[in-house]
Amino acid sequence: MKQKNAIGITILAAGLVLGSVLLVRNNSMASDLAKGTAAPSWQLKDLDGKTVKLSDFKGKVVILDFWATWCPPCRAEIPGFIDLQKKYQDQGLQVIGISLDQGGAATVKPFAQKNGMNYPVVLGNEKVSNLYGDISGIPTTFIIDREGHVTGQHVGFTEKSEFESEIKPLLKSS
Repeated sequence: MKQKNAIGITILAAGLVLGSVLLVRNNSMASDLAKGTAAPSWQLKDLDGKTVKLSDFKGKVVILDFWATWCPPCRAEIPGFIDLQKKYQDQGLQVIGISLDQGGAATVKPFAQKNGMNYPVVLGNEKVSNLYGDISGIPTTFIIDREGHVTGQHVGFTEKSEFESEIKPLLKSS
């Protein structure tokens, strides 16, 4: 019994360390995608197997979030994205989640449904990760303006209020 508890504690500690590493905002982990650069195009499958492209959201302000179901800081950001999508969708905001889970739709779809994710979630891959500067820490989130240019990037957990302050001016410009 003691060995079983020790193993559980070790696994929990490892998870906390990983979560803490991913929580750290470290610009050295940021991708090479410069502010003002055109957001790279992509075409990925959603949780129902339908093709979704970044160009489908042309003219919208996009919050593009690279995340995974197993990532504590990623999960912590989701309620904020749900709120932002509800509050600003009529003004032209579109949140998009790019899941980097290896389990694909079988893992992500039940998670998205359980958590009430009200925005598109697509299944990412190494190619799209590389397009966005070789995503090396998650969550990594990009803010894209109506013209398709990257205006901001966040690595690690970011408060909803920070995203809101960045998107509000972009939503006003149409």
